[in-house]
Amino acid sequence: MGHTMAARLPALLFRTGGPSDEEREKLVEQALGWTLTVLVSVIVTGLGLL
Repeated sequence: MGHTMAARLPALLFRTGGPSDEEREKLVEQALGWTLTVLVSVIVTGLGLL
Protein backbone atom coordinates (compact mmCIF):
# COMPACT_ATOMS: atom_id res chain seq x y z
CA MET A 1 0.00 0.00 0.00
CA GLY A 2 2.82 2.42 0.79
CA HIS A 3 4.48 1.63 -2.52
CA THR A 4 1.48 2.76 -4.60
CA MET A 5 1.24 6.08 -2.75
CA ALA A 6 4.98 6.68 -3.26
CA ALA A 7 4.55 6.00 -6.97
CA ARG A 8 1.77 8.60 -7.22
CA LEU A 9 3.55 11.45 -5.40
CA PRO A 10 5.86 12.55 -8.26
CA ALA A 11 2.87 12.73 -10.61
CA LEU A 12 1.04 15.25 -8.42
CA LEU A 13 1.63 18.95 -8.94
CA PHE A 14 2.01 20.83 -5.69
CA ARG A 15 1.09 24.50 -5.91
CA THR A 16 2.47 27.00 -3.43
CA GLY A 17 -0.01 29.75 -4.25
CA GLY A 18 2.40 31.82 -6.36
CA PRO A 19 1.65 33.09 -9.85
CA SER A 20 1.50 30.62 -12.72
CA ASP A 21 4.07 30.81 -15.52
CA GLU A 22 1.70 32.79 -17.73
CA GLU A 23 0.91 35.25 -14.93
CA ARG A 24 4.61 35.56 -14.11
CA GLU A 25 5.37 36.54 -17.73
CA LYS A 26 2.68 39.23 -17.58
CA LEU A 27 4.06 40.55 -14.28
CA VAL A 28 7.59 40.75 -15.68
CA GLU A 29 6.32 42.51 -18.80
CA GLN A 30 4.40 45.06 -16.72
CA ALA A 31 7.37 45.64 -14.39
CA LEU A 32 9.67 46.26 -17.35
CA GLY A 33 7.11 48.57 -18.94
CA TRP A 34 6.78 50.66 -15.78
CA THR A 35 10.56 50.75 -15.39
CA LEU A 36 10.91 52.06 -18.94
CA THR A 37 8.18 54.64 -18.30
CA VAL A 38 9.91 55.92 -15.17
CA LEU A 39 13.30 55.98 -16.90
CA VAL A 40 11.95 58.01 -19.82
CA SER A 41 10.22 60.46 -17.48
CA VAL A 42 13.43 60.93 -15.44
CA ILE A 43 15.43 61.59 -18.62
CA VAL A 44 12.82 64.01 -20.00
CA THR A 45 12.65 65.90 -16.71
CA GLY A 46 16.42 65.92 -16.31
CA LEU A 47 16.91 67.41 -19.78
CA GLY A 48 14.29 70.05 -19.06
CA LEU A 49 12.04 69.01 -21.93
CA LEU A 50 8.93 69.15 -19.79
